[in-house]
Amino acid sequence: MNQMVYADNAATTALSRAAFEAMLPYLTTEYGNPSSGYSFGRNAKRAIQDAREKVASAIGALPEEIYFTSGGTEADNWAIKSAVKNGQNNGKHIISTAIEHHAVLHTLDSLKVHGYEITRLGVDMYGQISLEKLRSFIKNGTSLISIMAANNEIGTILPTAEIGALAKEYGIIFHTDAVQAVGHIPINVGAMNIDMLSLAGHKFRGPKGIGALYVKKGLNLPAMIHGGGQEHNLRSGTENVAGIVGLGAALEEAASNMKENIKKVSTLRDRLINGVIKIPHIRLTGDPANRLPGIASFAVEGVEGESMVMMLDQNGICASSGSACSSGSQEASHVLLATGLSSQLAHSSLRFSLNEDNSEKDVDYILEKLPAIISRLRDFSPVWNTIKAEAK
Repeated sequence: MNQMVYADNAATTALSRAAFEAMLPYLTTEYGNPSSGYSFGRNAKRAIQDAREKVASAIGALPEEIYFTSGGTEADNWAIKSAVKNGQNNGKHIISTAIEHHAVLHTLDSLKVHGYEITRLGVDMYGQISLEKLRSFIKNGTSLISIMAANNEIGTILPTAEIGALAKEYGIIFHTDAVQAVGHIPINVGAMNIDMLSLAGHKFRGPKGIGALYVKKGLNLPAMIHGGGQEHNLRSGTENVAGIVGLGAALEEAASNMKENIKKVSTLRDRLINGVIKIPHIRLTGDPANRLPGIASFAVEGVEGESMVMMLDQNGICASSGSACSSGSQEASHVLLATGLSSQLAHSSLRFSLNEDNSEKDVDYILEKLPAIISRLRDFSPVWNTIKAEAK
């Protein structure tokens, strides 16, 4: 019987016991509406405020700077669309990167029809940006810089504090999509000069469908949804109390255990990387040193990424590929293409993402099964035959 190994934690994580136990009362007995005037409702309202304080504490913010959302995508949309309104008097130029999540890329694309100019900063082979180039792109009309804290596909950690300092120097609003970073590496919005930050609960063992947006005090945040006045009159609608409570509990736990989790998960990641790169014609993608603790991503010559994912699944291993299925046709990862990989190599991507729930046994099982899977797929690959012929 195959062992079951979940190694796709960058996609979503299992709900932690702490989050589950914190949520349970608000799914059963504590079902009061937070907007109600009686004590039953006030209990729920206090639980939301408690979660707000936990989220704020984890990222060095004030509780009143935290707004709960349905997830990272909504937070990115709200942040970017709000920031350009705030910065409109300074012009309609926005700087981002070529490796952002689609929640940012597509939001920026939607602004083009309203006359906004989008500059997408290129990256090097490791997915890193040049701060000098970023500075050179800033001009009088630049109203927003939106650059992720860490990349979800290749794990590269970007220089968030340095970007924040540069944005502050020029008086430009700085937003960071920190969905993959929060709960996994230290983030302090004040020390990093971050004006707006997006996060999502299910990336750090909280529930799905809940996230948060940090907005620095003093920034004018336009209302996202009008109605009953929840979330400081800016995002109306009865709150997802259980989800909010679960997010707060999960992030508090992640922040409390971060140092030991980084040590454990980084060790597992390096064990996996060192084993995988022994397979011929495989290259590590992303920054070899400055990367998220749990992400190990590769380009495997001569093999389609989706085929590897399917065969790993048959062996009880959950992983992912950088390829995305769009409109019935497979498209190469925009992140890998931005790092300079050919379309062929970008289609051969494989990502394992570990967290504190994983073990050495999990890593060793992956290393036991992966070489045979790659070998078998290469036996049927015309691309691999071409690579072998050219190598002779």
